[in-house]
Amino acid sequence: MYVTAVESRPAGVLGTSQSPAHRPFGARVMAFVALTKPRIIELLLITTVPVMFLAQRGVPDLTLVLLTCVGGYLSAGGANALNMYIDRDIDALMDRTSQRPLVTGMVSPRECLVFGVSLAVVSTLLFGLTVNWLSAWLSLGALLFYVVVYTMILKRRTSQNIVWGGIAGCMPVLIGWSAVTGSMAWAPVILFFVIFFWTPPHYWPLSMKVKDDYARVGVPMLPVIASNKVVAKQIVAYSWVMVAVSLLLTPLGYTGWFYTAVALASGGWWLWEAHALLHRAKAGVTGGKLKEMRLFHWSITYVSLLFLGVAVDPFLR
Repeated sequence: MYVTAVESRPAGVLGTSQSPAHRPFGARVMAFVALTKPRIIELLLITTVPVMFLAQRGVPDLTLVLLTCVGGYLSAGGANALNMYIDRDIDALMDRTSQRPLVTGMVSPRECLVFGVSLAVVSTLLFGLTVNWLSAWLSLGALLFYVVVYTMILKRRTSQNIVWGGIAGCMPVLIGWSAVTGSMAWAPVILFFVIFFWTPPHYWPLSMKVKDDYARVGVPMLPVIASNKVVAKQIVAYSWVMVAVSLLLTPLGYTGWFYTAVALASGGWWLWEAHALLHRAKAGVTGGKLKEMRLFHWSITYVSLLFLGVAVDPFLR
């Protein structure tokens, strides 16, 4: 078991809760929004909605799309809030997370816990009563996996945390498909594995950038316990599998030429960036010249382009 050791420091220390007089209403509202991590949820919705177009083979019912997006936002937001509740001790010691609402005292731990659980309950009921219960259980399963398996069990114990914990982030493609069809098929399973193999090489470059933060609080992200060369090799390996899996949709008949072209072009550029990072790591480049964030930023563009291809392809066949 990886033993967590943290050091105390004056800035951003948990427990500096503010009095009501110093917590204006507008700032409080924004703090609760921040608990849901909206920018992360944007990526989840980017993978949900295009799959609904693929499942429908055209434009799905827009009310259904709206309900699925709202349910997905509330579910992921609840998971993120509960993640912050559990990680509030290490968030107070990491530069990257030192301004989160629980650390600054804008939201109390109790408020965060109630907020997160409430979002979990509301999102599950919203999915079940307005979409279907298969989507509801998938959504609840993703939330519990992220909170319990990733945050509580894996994150502080193993360098494989983001590999297996990333399963929660793969679930939106299954939810999008089930929302339209009420069932499962190979297409969402393939896209599930695309996101599964995408998550580590997406997150590890960021972890390389902030590995000192993770080291400070004893979280064994791979870049903390392995050299840049080892991490870059892992990134390249996952990247090749990810691109290969993304190309399975076409031979199975789910997509046509447009998606294939997008997958090849975006995947090819991804592999170029991944191998470039490995080349720099092998050469012993460190600091800003390693340019690990180039791949991190491209990873967001890649998944956006790929799922745009998923959404547009049905209209060109």
